[in-house]
Amino acid sequence: MKPETHAWQALQAHASAQLRGGFADRVLRAAHGPQPEAWRQLRVAGAAALRPGFADRVLRAARAATEMPSLGSQFALSAVTAAACLGAVLFMESRSLEQADARNLAEWQQIVSAVEDMDSLGL
Repeated sequence: MKPETHAWQALQAHASAQLRGGFADRVLRAAHGPQPEAWRQLRVAGAAALRPGFADRVLRAARAATEMPSLGSQFALSAVTAAACLGAVLFMESRSLEQADARNLAEWQQIVSAVEDMDSLGL
């Protein structure tokens, strides 16, 4: 027998010793859910807790929430989105140009420094 097999068997034995009696039955009952009679009682209790006209109020509220936005608000949202995109593009373009300018300036400074060193040596 492999050492892992023995360890697994010992672990299973220890875990099963920790469980209370009837554990498997309780798990199976919970997995199957309540019996049909329990569901019927829950529906009756729930219906009794609701005020008359509840379903109509819910439907009216749902229909009101799904109304189509106005044409003006759609155009406004589109304009704001386009402005935000344009701003992001301009910002990124400006940033990349600044980085390119800084990189070019650093390279030119190296060239100028090399030329000055050559001039000082008389070459």
